[in-house]
Amino acid sequence: MSSIGVAFKVTTFGESHGPALGVVIDGVPAGVQLSEDYIRSELNRRRFCHIPVLNPRCEDEEFQVLSGVKDGLTTGTPVAIVIWNRRARSDYYMDIWMKPRPGHADLAWYLKFGRLYDFRGGGRASGRETVARIAAGAVAKAILNQVINVNVSSHLIELGGVSISRDDYTFNDVVKSWEKPLPMIDDEAVKKATEVLVKTATEGDSVGGIGEVLTTEVPPGLGEPVFDKLKADLAKAVMSIPSAAGIEFGLGFKLARMRGSEANDQIVLRNGKPRLETNRVGGLLGGMSIGEPIRFRVAFKPTPSVRKPQRTVDLEKMTEVSITFTGRYDVSTAPKAILAAEAMTAIILVDHAIRAGLIPRIVRK
Repeated sequence: MSSIGVAFKVTTFGESHGPALGVVIDGVPAGVQLSEDYIRSELNRRRFCHIPVLNPRCEDEEFQVLSGVKDGLTTGTPVAIVIWNRRARSDYYMDIWMKPRPGHADLAWYLKFGRLYDFRGGGRASGRETVARIAAGAVAKAILNQVINVNVSSHLIELGGVSISRDDYTFNDVVKSWEKPLPMIDDEAVKKATEVLVKTATEGDSVGGIGEVLTTEVPPGLGEPVFDKLKADLAKAVMSIPSAAGIEFGLGFKLARMRGSEANDQIVLRNGKPRLETNRVGGLLGGMSIGEPIRFRVAFKPTPSVRKPQRTVDLEKMTEVSITFTGRYDVSTAPKAILAAEAMTAIILVDHAIRAGLIPRIVRK
């Protein structure tokens, strides 16, 4: 399926080397301020053209809002946005057709669809697909901010083995990290990670990373018991990102090494309301929001495309062969992928907030 959501339904379409990618968003309330400048600013966050090894394709992210917005306000009808592909080059992929690239989705798509899938640039499985999610995320973030005063941001805590050295950062620190060459709150980490990226690219290899998504305080009660838990829907949405390899909420796997007396967040009164003294669980109990900020981390695997010889199978001849990737590739998908995780978080939060009755059909100022 290419759709996610119940009351706020997001459907993406398009392939990496097709004419365009796009998204249709159904369930958008009327009266939300949504400008093309804002959508453009969100799309531009994923470009990283100032670090060429992160985006050799360097698309301009030319887009068009086709429906659902009039005079800068949403109309209550589906919002459709298309992002044009202008810089795709497919010649290289013709040379390796029927020779699935190790680490990519080529083999899985061939085994499922045979010769019918679009293999150019990875087709629908390419990280390029996430540009439609960023566009949808821009719409979702506008709704969250204007209607229930919730904001979502993200940053990298590790890239190519270089980790940030601080854990005393705030939500605003995370937002401001996007003003740096890389979205890392630690300036020294930015410098070292950039050096690693350039060095890795010259070696014809790639690296992975770990990102973190944070929100401001989320209203309590989002999520349904058992199978429609907010935590479960967030995990599903984030793990649908092509390079996502793992997710942990709050302290995550560290909790497994603690005793219950250490892991439990004590419940206290703050401003007359029950709150958590700490937030080791990442803002979720029973899979539902409890009025705290939501926080989770995502691991992203290295970009499968590398310039080192790798073994695969020629599916036409059914013989083992060696291939070397010579096309354009991002030395790491993590900086763009964490933005996709941020967007998917906003989408899921809007869906659950509508279902909880916190977001009306018409937003009145």
